[in-house]
Amino acid sequence: MSIKRGFVDLPHGQMHYRYAGEGGQGAENLPLLVIHASPGSSRQQLGLIADFATEMLVLAPDTPGNGDSEALGPEELTVPDMAAAYLAFMDAKGLAKAHVYGSHTGAAIAAELAILAPERIGRVVLDGISVMGEEELADIMVHYAHPFTPDLEGSYLQRIFQFCRDQYLFFPWYKRDKAHQRIGGLPHPNDLYAWVLEVLKGATTYHRNYRAAFQWDALGRLPLVQPDALVIAGENDPLIDGTQQAAKALPRPAFIGLPRFDDPAFRLARKAAMLAFYQEG
Repeated sequence: MSIKRGFVDLPHGQMHYRYAGEGGQGAENLPLLVIHASPGSSRQQLGLIADFATEMLVLAPDTPGNGDSEALGPEELTVPDMAAAYLAFMDAKGLAKAHVYGSHTGAAIAAELAILAPERIGRVVLDGISVMGEEELADIMVHYAHPFTPDLEGSYLQRIFQFCRDQYLFFPWYKRDKAHQRIGGLPHPNDLYAWVLEVLKGATTYHRNYRAAFQWDALGRLPLVQPDALVIAGENDPLIDGTQQAAKALPRPAFIGLPRFDDPAFRLARKAAMLAFYQEG
């Protein structure tokens, strides 16, 4: 499957995207808009793009300020700000209507996009939703995501590497103890290298989307989602508890648990659940 790349000009600047597959605008063959998690880029979704490109046209932009997409102007963003950028992307690409998939930060953006323009959304899949108490949120906001300012010694390069590596091992990444250890271990070195490169591109802007997503009021906003929505999460997703709680806030609650991310059956199970849901509409 050939995954191609392109740019579109939006009011705030250029937005980079990956795309593959074919499809029309009929109700039974809507394109799929894929919104990736923070940090990184749409490169994180290569597997999902390939899985669905055999079924429909798939478009996966880099969120503003991540990967090769230019950042939005404000230093402090909101999730609706990012959703508006995705609606502008749909306009620029001539997408009258699309199904949507969003992962973590992307799930928050996908939900807000469905709230902003429900008539433009077919069905939406939300994969991993952050729900935090006041104490946890305060700690996350202080420690989790800050810009990596370049320096002449190159120490920021080491910090970016450790930031990416430790997200595989702990949640949150900066609490490196047994109580916060994640199951699954490190990826292949080539995958970690590729992710570090994508995060490096947005070293001074990636944190804005993170901070907006952390502060997003999932339980308050999800009841406003009008299009049909499905919530999913892998068994070892660090957000799974909040995800299951958030699913109940939808007007029509629907949750499907998936195998662990490192289970060979994960991608097949995810595709089967999503495709069945999209085809119902």
